[in-house]
Amino acid sequence: MLKIHHNLQTIGTEIAKDCQRFQRDPNSVHLLAVSKRHPASAIREAYEFGQHAFGENYVQEMLEKSQQLADLPLEWHFIGPLQSNKTKDVATIASWVHTVDRLKIARRLSEQRPEAMPDLSICLQVNLNNEASKSGVSVEELFELAESVASLPKLKLRGLMAIPEASSDRAVQRDNFQQLAQAQAALNAKGYGLDTLSMGMSGDMAAAIAEGATIVRIGTAIFGTRPT
Repeated sequence: MLKIHHNLQTIGTEIAKDCQRFQRDPNSVHLLAVSKRHPASAIREAYEFGQHAFGENYVQEMLEKSQQLADLPLEWHFIGPLQSNKTKDVATIASWVHTVDRLKIARRLSEQRPEAMPDLSICLQVNLNNEASKSGVSVEELFELAESVASLPKLKLRGLMAIPEASSDRAVQRDNFQQLAQAQAALNAKGYGLDTLSMGMSGDMAAAIAEGATIVRIGTAIFGTRPT
């Protein structure tokens, strides 16, 4: 328990320092604790130290943990690839989905979102480097998808998400994140009012914050090495 507490404090301090360095309001950058493959008990410990938002990559795992932790007011973010036959559970559990890259997925989430629940917050996943191994819509196709998703009921288009090609070069990292920020700005110039950039993990968090990240997704640095 003390280790998770210490790690959360360390990450919080790093975020605050990066915000100061890049002249960002610390309250504008939110930590998403990526809890995939970690037990529900670890999430409960993190919650006890003030962390309420958790990211999961697998639908079944999120479903099981949400049931085990039903007594806590957690905010679930789905951040993994989503198949159309698994949208119902996500639509009924998650507060956010970061990985929408097809209109078919968005339509199913819209249709399956319970009427009694608030609108589901959506980020469109952008494949910045056109990597065949990664999901995401291309920048060229982004505007058409955004227009379609924004028109769907029970969804609220909030912003963009990306997992750029890994690089230890800070300039390359910033260039990638700048592309995503520019895409968001172009959409906002058309009146979308997007307020979210979900970008940055442990190895490139500072670069993401420098370029406007509002959600950083951190896992191992909080919970330790993922169990196999």
